[in-house]
Amino acid sequence: MASMMLCSSYSMPAAARRDSGAASLGFATSQLAGLSLNLGLSSASAATTAVVVKNTIVARRICPFLEKKTNRANKVSFSNHKTKKQQFVNLQYKKLWWEAGKRYVKLRLSTKALKTIEKHGLDAVAKKAGIDLNKK
Repeated sequence: MASMMLCSSYSMPAAARRDSGAASLGFATSQLAGLSLNLGLSSASAATTAVVVKNTIVARRICPFLEKKTNRANKVSFSNHKTKKQQFVNLQYKKLWWEAGKRYVKLRLSTKALKTIEKHGLDAVAKKAGIDLNKK
């Protein structure tokens, strides 16, 4: 591999070889190029440090009420060939009436959590999950 790299870039000048190598590996166009990682952090400050890419929050496919999340399973063909697949939670956006707050609350929850809320009530399920329904 190294001899192949030398043969292909041998005819170029040294400065051009350095520039083309970085561009071909994609180091110059990395999204995380401006971030610096500090490995000498104390444990207290390391827990509060988070990396944010392009100021966006990525919503995970987890139900906040029941903590249901993606399951990894095997897809089994007729010939018994197993391939990995993911079984995602059935998350839905719902507006529910919150009686204590006298307003509607827009939530992203699983259909199983929706059935649990219908059975026990929104306040009880939110309290058990440790979720504050007040606006921030």
